[in-house]
Amino acid sequence: GGGYDIFSRLIAPYLAKVLETTVVVENQPGAGGLLALNKLYAAQPDGLQISLTNGTGAAFAQLTNQPGVRFDLAKFSYLATVGAPPAIWLVGPNTPIRTVQQALDAKMKWRWASSGGTSGLGIGAAFTCEALKLDCHVVQGYKGSADAGLAVMRGEMDALYMAESSANNFVKAKQNWPLATMGRKKSRFFPDQPTIFEAAKMDADGLWVMDFLANVEGLGRILIAPPGIPPARLVYLQAAVKETLHNPQLIAEGERAERIIEYLDPVSTEKNAVGVVGTV
Repeated sequence: GGGYDIFSRLIAPYLAKVLETTVVVENQPGAGGLLALNKLYAAQPDGLQISLTNGTGAAFAQLTNQPGVRFDLAKFSYLATVGAPPAIWLVGPNTPIRTVQQALDAKMKWRWASSGGTSGLGIGAAFTCEALKLDCHVVQGYKGSADAGLAVMRGEMDALYMAESSANNFVKAKQNWPLATMGRKKSRFFPDQPTIFEAAKMDADGLWVMDFLANVEGLGRILIAPPGIPPARLVYLQAAVKETLHNPQLIAEGERAERIIEYLDPVSTEKNAVGVVGTV
């Protein structure tokens, strides 16, 4: 029920019309998305399976030699980037902490909710804690962003690192509170909240950590398929995805749902991925 599920179900019926076939959305949780990536990497290159994937999480899993990684992000077949939204630092609705400075002054042990070590939630939490020198415990095991957000609302956890579109829904529902945008540019949904670079005084190492994270998060939500798809079929899929993601009705529906679609072509998407993980 998190952001990737919502985006997938938003896009699927429009893609089905372009392809003139049935598009089935299948959730494959496990290990922060690693199980789904492994399965896709080993799938038949027939173009019948595609995935909306957390490019940032996949890249970090590969860069850190995460146990269980059986894919090379540079070798997938690339269809597009759906969007690369900035992340938001969220806290619970009942905490007295309402600014980053108050968070730094609290001198508490921060419990961050995560769905896996390579999930966007877990990676963002780890980098934030390192950059700001916070005493943190990143708690794995939540099924996704929706469960993690509820855990913070209930007070089981203290903080959450969340893409802006999902964060906006959580804040509008009054279940979470935004402290800062975790990048150089302000969020379109939280223009009154500072960026982490504005809100916190970081040393050179801290600035490097947060800038590195922001660069990798530029991979965003990527649409990929197994390696080795025949060129003609891949070109067909890429064209279908491009037509789908430029559909004014889909874009408008995404705007209404505050799920912003910002298409990036497959060549640029692949270049971004290879630029992060290199070639093997």
